[in-house]
Formats: sequence, C-alpha cells, structure tokens
Amino acid sequence: MPAPIRLRELIRTIRTARTQAEEREMIQKECAAIRSSFREEDNTYRCRNVAKLLYMHMLGYPAHFGQLECLKLIASQKFTDKRIGYLGAMLLLDERQDVHLLMTNCIKNDLNHSTQYVQGLALCTLGCMGSSEMCRDLAGEVEKLLKTSNSYLRKKAALCAVHVIRKVPELMEMFLPATKNLLNEKNHGVLHTSVVLLTEMCERSPDMLAHFRKLVPQLVRILKNLIMSGYSPEHDVSGISDPFLQVRILRLLRILGRNDDDSSEAMNDILAQVATNTETSKNVGNAILYETVLTIMDIKSESGLRVLAINILGRFLLNNDKNIRYVALTSLLKTVQTDHNAVQRHRSTIVDCLKDLDVSIKRRAMELSFALVNGNNIRGMMKELLYFLDSCEPEFKADCASGIFLAAEKYAPSKRWHIDTIMRVLTTAGSYVRDDAVPNLIQLITNSVEMHAYTVQRLYKAILGDYSQQPLVQVAAWCIGEYGDLLVSGQCEEEEPIQVTEDEVLDILESVLISNMSTSVTRGYALTAIMKLSTRFTCTVNRIKKVVSIYGSSIDVELQQRAVEYNALFKKYDHMRSALLERMPVMEKVTTNGPTEIVQTNGETEPAPLETKPPPSGPQPTSQANDLLDLLGGNDITPVIPTAPTSKPASAGGELLDLLGDINLTGAPAATPAPASVPQISQPPFLLDGLSSQPLFNDITTGIPSITAYSKNGLKIEFTFERSNTNPSVTVITIQASNSTELDMTDFVFQAAVPKTFQLQLLSPSSSIVPAFNTGTITQVIKVLNPQKQQLRMRIKLTYNHKGSAMQDLAEVNNFPPQSWQ
Repeated sequence: MPAPIRLRELIRTIRTARTQAEEREMIQKECAAIRSSFREEDNTYRCRNVAKLLYMHMLGYPAHFGQLECLKLIASQKFTDKRIGYLGAMLLLDERQDVHLLMTNCIKNDLNHSTQYVQGLALCTLGCMGSSEMCRDLAGEVEKLLKTSNSYLRKKAALCAVHVIRKVPELMEMFLPATKNLLNEKNHGVLHTSVVLLTEMCERSPDMLAHFRKLVPQLVRILKNLIMSGYSPEHDVSGISDPFLQVRILRLLRILGRNDDDSSEAMNDILAQVATNTETSKNVGNAILYETVLTIMDIKSESGLRVLAINILGRFLLNNDKNIRYVALTSLLKTVQTDHNAVQRHRSTIVDCLKDLDVSIKRRAMELSFALVNGNNIRGMMKELLYFLDSCEPEFKADCASGIFLAAEKYAPSKRWHIDTIMRVLTTAGSYVRDDAVPNLIQLITNSVEMHAYTVQRLYKAILGDYSQQPLVQVAAWCIGEYGDLLVSGQCEEEEPIQVTEDEVLDILESVLISNMSTSVTRGYALTAIMKLSTRFTCTVNRIKKVVSIYGSSIDVELQQRAVEYNALFKKYDHMRSALLERMPVMEKVTTNGPTEIVQTNGETEPAPLETKPPPSGPQPTSQANDLLDLLGGNDITPVIPTAPTSKPASAGGELLDLLGDINLTGAPAATPAPASVPQISQPPFLLDGLSSQPLFNDITTGIPSITAYSKNGLKIEFTFERSNTNPSVTVITIQASNSTELDMTDFVFQAAVPKTFQLQLLSPSSSIVPAFNTGTITQVIKVLNPQKQQLRMRIKLTYNHKGSAMQDLAEVNNFPPQSWQ
C-alpha cells in the first residue's frame, strides 16, 4: 500500500476545492484511505493518519472512528505518537463515552513518567476531559506533582487540580497541604495557576475561604511587587507587568475581602495604589482598573476608596471605546443605590451618553439616568429625558415613558409640573405608554381642583387637528366632558385664556368620533364627553341629542349601547340627567379583596360618574362594583345606575342588578337597557335591612349539600350553604378555597356576580394567600337575596399569583342544590 499523503499536502488539497461538494468528495476519499490503514494495523503511519483525522474533525466532519487509534498512540513509547494521541483524546473523547475509561491506566503511567513533557501531556489531558471516576483514581498522582520542585509540572498540576475539584469537590482537602508553598514560587506561571486554584477552593467551600483569609498579606505583597517592579520583557504587556496575574489576584482578594472587615482593611492601601498608579492609555490598564473597581465595591472598603472607584468609572465614560463605556454604565448602575451621591457627580456625563449612537449604551444610560432622579434634580433630568424621548428609537419609548411617569409621580415639585410632564409624554409618545397612563392622569387631574381650567385648555389646544396620540385624545375628551364649561367661560388664570364657543368644542369631539385614527375606546370617551356637555352647555343641547341618537344604530356595539342608554336619559329620565352627569368627585385608589383600583386600567373611566356610592353604614366596600365590572370582559359592561332622588339610599347590591343581564333562566340574552333597572332600586335592600346587624347563624336550615364550584390547576373552590328560617329568601354561601400545589397562591381575589333578578353581597375574605399542600383554606361569605325563588346561577372570577405568574380564570356555577334556592 502506498504511503499516505502528509497533513500539509491534505490541507493544500482541501483548500483547492472550489465547492462544498468537491471538498466533501476529497474528505470522503481520504477518510476511506485512513480507514483502510487502520484496518491493516499500520503502525508506521498511524500518527500521520490521526493527525489528518483531527484536521477533518476541526472542519466539522465525523472522526469518531479514530478514537481507539488515539488510545493506541497514547500507549506508544514515542513522544510524537503520545502528543498526537493525547491531542486526539482531548478532541474526540469526553466523559459521556466509556472509551475514555480505557485511558486511565495510560495516564497514570505517564504521570509517573521520567520525562516532564510526557507528564505534562497527561496532566493536560486529565485537566481537559477527565471524568469524576478518572479524577478519583488519579487525584493522588496530581497532588504528588503539585508538590514537585519542577515549575513546569507544578503549573500544569495546579490547573489539573482545579478540574479535579470541580468534578469531585470532596477531594478538595487532599490538595490543601500542597497549597501552602504555592504563593512563595517566583515563577509567574505557577503563581497564576496557584491563584486560580485558591480562587476555586474559596468559591466552593466556606471553610476554605476562612482558612485562606490569612494569605491576604502575602497576596497584597505579590500585587505590590508587580505594580512597583520595573520593566520585565518576559511579563510586560503594553508597559504593565503581568496584567493577567494582577487581574487574578484582584479577583481572589475580592472573594477573600467580602463580608470580612480585617481582610478588607488589609487590602485597602494596595487597591488605592493600583487605582492611582495603573496606566489608562491602553486597554490592558483599563482591564486592571475595572477589576480593581469591582473589588473595591464588593469588599468593606473605605468611603474615600469607593469614591475613587466611581471616579474611575466616570473616566471610563469619556473613553472612545464603546465597550469600556458600556462596562462603566453597567457598573455604575449596580452601585448607584449604595453610593448615590458619588455617582451623582457624573450625572452630566451619563446624560451625554443618551446621545450615543450605540443602542446598548443608550439603554444603559437611560436606566442609570432614571436611577439618578431625585427631588433636587427632577426638573433638569426630566428635561433631558423628555428630549431623549423625542428623538430616541421606538424600542426605547415605552420604557422611557414608563420611567418618566414613575419619576414624576414620586418627585413632582408641583401638580402643574406633573400634569405638564405627563401631557408632554402623551403628546410625544402616546402610542407607547402603559395601559394605566390614561386613568392615572385622569385621577391626577381630578384631584387637582385648582388646575382644572388650565388643564382642559392645554388639552384642547393639544388635540386640535391631531388625533394620532390616542391616549392623549382620550384624556382630552374626558376633561372636555368634565370641565367643558370652564373651557368655554375662559376662566384659566395660569395662562392666557382662549376664546372657544360651545359649537367649536362639539366640533372637536365629533371629529374624534368620525376620525379613522380613533379606536373604539376613544370614541366611547368622546360620546360620553358629548353627553356630559348636555348638562354643562346651554345652547347646544339639541345638537347633542342629535349626535347621540345617530350613534344609537352604530355598528360598534359598545358605542351603540352607550348611545341607547344616553337616549333613554334624554327621554325617560331627563329629570335625573343633571344629577347623573354631575362633575366627578375626587377619586381615590381603594382596594377590596385585592389590588383593584377605582380607576380602571383599561381606560373605561366614563361610567365612574354614574356610579352610586354605598351608604356609610353598609359593609359593602366602595369599589365592590368596580371589582365586578370586569367579570364579563371589562370593556363590554357599562353600568348605568341612576341616583334616584329617594330618601332610602341605593344598596350596593342594586348596583349589580344589571351586571349579568345576559344570564337569565331561559338562556335567552337579555336586551333590556340598564336604566330599566331603576324601579328596582326602591325595593327594600336586604343588605341593609338588619340582616348584617343580627347574628347570621342563630336560626338556620342545615342539611344542604355542599358543591365544588371550581377545580382547576390545583385550586379548588367549595360552596357550603345555610338558609335563614326568619328570611327564607336569603341564602348564605360560605366559600372555601384550597390549594393542592407545592407553592402558595398569593394575592387571591374571588369575585362573583348573579343575574339581575338576584341581589348579592360579597364580604371580605379571611386572607389573600391560599397555602400550598392543602395546609389551609381561605373562607369568604356571600349573601344572596332570591325573592322570586328562581334557580340560582352565578358567574365567578378568580385572580391570583402562582409561581411568579399572574393567573386569571372565569367560570359559571349552575349546579346549586335545589335546597339552596327553593
């Protein structure tokens, strides 16, 4: 058989291939020749063939059939064969393949070889791909070589020991005696690998960490010698003596000084020396300075040293290298909470980074800028951030707008400034703001009574001819509906009032209604605003009636429902219109059973003026109706509950009479508009007629079977029933929520609604956390009045947090036992 071609010739041949197919053909041909040679047990050219096979492996072609040939080369007595054999083992073998165990004996023999280079090959291979079994078998030989006087072997043995400790941590103590004299070595290679070994041991064992803290003075001395030594051509990199060793020592000092006062104090001086004496003109010096900064920030260092570290990061921000600027911004972001004042000194440089062309730097600068905002610099920082919001890429606008909202809410110097800032954001990036931006701004405006005239004038001018920013248009429509009379009367004192007529105001709102840019929610705002103006304007009521009647036949169901209800107000209940559409009272964020705000985050805030407040004596929380608004989908329900001029207050249950109008006993959808429920409000409200003032369970009917109302995802809801003998129309339902999963369910909220022929009162729950493993339950009482003795049906909504995710589910309960309602 002719001699196979050399590796150099194979490389030259493969490089001449013009196409992938041609290269693949060459490789296949050569692989066939190599296989034939392996089958013939050709010892002469085995080394050459394995070398070619490794080259093909590096090109991405399969070379697994050469694994056993590598083992044969390792067993050879020739150094050249061993070198290729060990290289092949490191490339072609790993601990997932049993073949590698066959190497154990060869490696053990080579670790005891008389030639240091053969020993070095065995150490490199074991440190690269040794399995836990191999490490246990050969750890003794590695520990023996760690104590040898040969520097070449000690550095390789130290790195091999690192791999052994990672694979078998319990062998760590075996290497402890050998580490005593490692730091006394003059050879930088041994020093470097020794520091790596000590770092690994300290990170893996608290006992080792405590043991090696006594080495801090010695490490400080080595580091001092490095920075004070003169030029050494062997270790010099860009004028700095062995920066790799310096970085490793700084990392080890950081681990040793963390949460330890004595060690931190021992290294304060050397860290200050490194920070002040390191050359910053080259990247090598910047790498050492960065490690120094991380070490200073992580140990219990002096305040002056921390300021010095932050000043170094400030200098990094002026560097032309984008990577260095990014690293500086990231590090400052981590330290801004602990060293706020020191970072504040570099505020102008950080703000300048907002203008950087690199998007990653720009994002880090934006996050850091928001972290620097406080009550003293809020005006200046908001000016810069608003300018950034104007010019930044779309992917930044949502986060920037959200950050501005939070900062303005926390540090606003005045309500006018707060309103102006939020309006500026809505004007600039209205399409990118959070869902709760609109209701939050409406609440802010409502609570700022003295700013109503100014705000409505500003918003009116902001939307003239521009409806592109829908959240801004929604807020403007709401404010014009609420305070349109202030706009027309020109009562603005903060700036020059504008002259606007009633017809011009209605023109704007009608334009919003017919604009192609207006969403369904925005049109709802505009129609409700027009309806409110019927009680604030005097000369345009007929025009408003005409507009409202037109939308009674709109193809938008939400808009049509509103228009039909408003038409009913004009016709049947005109005497109540002014009371129903009176100005919105001050809104407060109130929670019941969970974090539900009065101002809904879906933008449906128009119904709020039309809600009736429950009387102070009733146990019903003020936002109970709002908790249930979203039971049928949130945006599809508009409760229109007029406030009837009667001496008896409307009950909280009365607010819910029409909530589930689509649930009735015949199954047909109820088309009756909400105002039709007005006569029912005058019924004796059972919730307030002494039921809550007397004991619930004095005379009750027992023996009603319980039911499982809901069971899904580990959450189980059971209903138990009791009937009062004195008032058989009242059913008291006690719910019990249990959790069979392994984690607690938090922020649990149970909500319920019934058809309009019933009345319902939901009392407060016993807790908001459902314990895991069924170790406890949440109980909550529901009182249902069923005067017509109809079959009870209920729709429930469950919201909770579980495993870090917000969960929500709707269910309908139809299997109530007859004893609970007959």
